[in-house]
Amino acid sequence: MKECIFCRIVAGLTPAEKIFEDGRTLAFMDINPRSDGHSLIIPKSHASTLFDIEEEDLLAVMRTAKRITLAIRQALKPDGLLVYQLNGRAAMQLVDHFHLHLVPRWESDGVDLTHGFQPGDPDQIRAVAQKIRAALASTNNGKDGS
Repeated sequence: MKECIFCRIVAGLTPAEKIFEDGRTLAFMDINPRSDGHSLIIPKSHASTLFDIEEEDLLAVMRTAKRITLAIRQALKPDGLLVYQLNGRAAMQLVDHFHLHLVPRWESDGVDLTHGFQPGDPDQIRAVAQKIRAALASTNNGKDGS
């Protein structure tokens, strides 16, 4: 899918701040983060929505999400974690490739989920990604995704 930005990331044609990769999934930092550590988990195989994803890929995405969630907790020590996934334009899905959002939250962090996206600082995104990769490496939960 040449026109799918996430397929281009999987293929290495578009850069991303990768934090984990295995045979079926890829985890990387959101470039419009709602908070530090906002990560996306995708299947490497293209599927537009939850309606379309193969069950094996969905299970792999959830396994990776669990792994990344634990690394986020270790690296960033959030008070909570928002997990969301959107399906179709009516649900505000912007990229037509199944993806799961992991958004660390802190008490009174001021994160407003009702407004548009705000581009993040690339250096800050990279620094937070490094913390999460280090947490993954320290627990033997993944390989370096850089």
